[in-house]
Amino acid sequence: MSPTRTATIGAVLVAMGSVSMALYTPAMPALVKFFATDPATIKLTLTAYFFGFAFAQLISGPMSDALGRRPTALGFFVFYMLGSLICVVAPSVTWLLVGRILQGIGAAAGVALSRAIVRDQFTGQASAKIMNTIGLMLALGPALSPTIGGVMLLAFGWHSIFVLMLIYGIGLILLVIFGLPETLAERDPAHLRPLRILRNYLTLLSDRRFLAPSLIVGLTLGGLYTLAGILPFVLVDKVGLTEIEFGLGMLMQSASFLTGAGLTGQILKHREARTMVPVGLGFVLLGAIAMAIVLRLVEPTFLTVMIPVGIWAFGIAFLLPSTTTDALAHFPTMAGAASAMMGFLQIGGGFAGTAIASLFNDPLEALATIMPIMGFGALAIYLTIGGSGRSRRPVTVATAAE
Repeated sequence: MSPTRTATIGAVLVAMGSVSMALYTPAMPALVKFFATDPATIKLTLTAYFFGFAFAQLISGPMSDALGRRPTALGFFVFYMLGSLICVVAPSVTWLLVGRILQGIGAAAGVALSRAIVRDQFTGQASAKIMNTIGLMLALGPALSPTIGGVMLLAFGWHSIFVLMLIYGIGLILLVIFGLPETLAERDPAHLRPLRILRNYLTLLSDRRFLAPSLIVGLTLGGLYTLAGILPFVLVDKVGLTEIEFGLGMLMQSASFLTGAGLTGQILKHREARTMVPVGLGFVLLGAIAMAIVLRLVEPTFLTVMIPVGIWAFGIAFLLPSTTTDALAHFPTMAGAASAMMGFLQIGGGFAGTAIASLFNDPLEALATIMPIMGFGALAIYLTIGGSGRSRRPVTVATAAE
């Protein structure tokens, strides 16, 4: 496929995960009232989504290496549709949890396969440019989703949000059937053998060239998933925004990322993607420090909360092209598994962050504590093993995988 077509399809696939999360967040405070429960329980529905999202990637990636990208996508998207339907008719929080887990399982394939489809066709700077384009297009979904979710919540109730997700799932299945050719050159059913899966993942986790960029993404981009579970309660309950004001306010986060991605695209025309990683980490740390200090010194307002968040999102745009490309570059025979493990670490970061946030009674304190820890953790990874992406020795991936 052409770079543009690859980037477009990749963005639509990968956006499935973030849209399904962002579209839902404005309804979280309303769901507390509807089900007569507490915020911690509703936060668990987000944690359940992350749980299915993270662990299902570890299956979808090897499955796509064994059976092909298209069959794997179709199978997992059926789970997404089933989960969406359960959420629409959920009579209790328990059923909502079940539906969200199934949604997470289905959406996992979109994340794992989107990067593998790029790796099947492109490497190096060409891959980095496509990954940046995917980032640009990907930002539009989460940017609009909270606003759309807030409007639908007020106009039709929270059920309509999950109806929209169901329609999205149907549209993705049609896209795969009619718009996505198979990009995997050779299918190898042996990739589904449990021992092979284990050995492939051990190969990845023991190679610093994969581990360093993947952990950096897990802590920084995973931080945005953590924010999705905290910000609704900070901005609605603490700052006093309405649900639709919250949805509109979240445009600031996505606009920051879009600005960073647009600037990154221009820089990529003249410089290698790897040179922008320290710059991106610098902005992430600036946002982290602002959250740690400002939110403890002043009364929370929309700007005191969202300016640090926007700085963090701006920095991530500089990180993603290089980290994503570097993590997958050395593993062509198991690109699906590599993409899946990278996604697992990314979503795992969000899962851990939201799980820890649920232990805090004050969401503002959770925001000012968890995000700085994740930001400085990413810096520590970069300073200790981050240089390994420059490669010490060639790895014979096929031999290691066998």
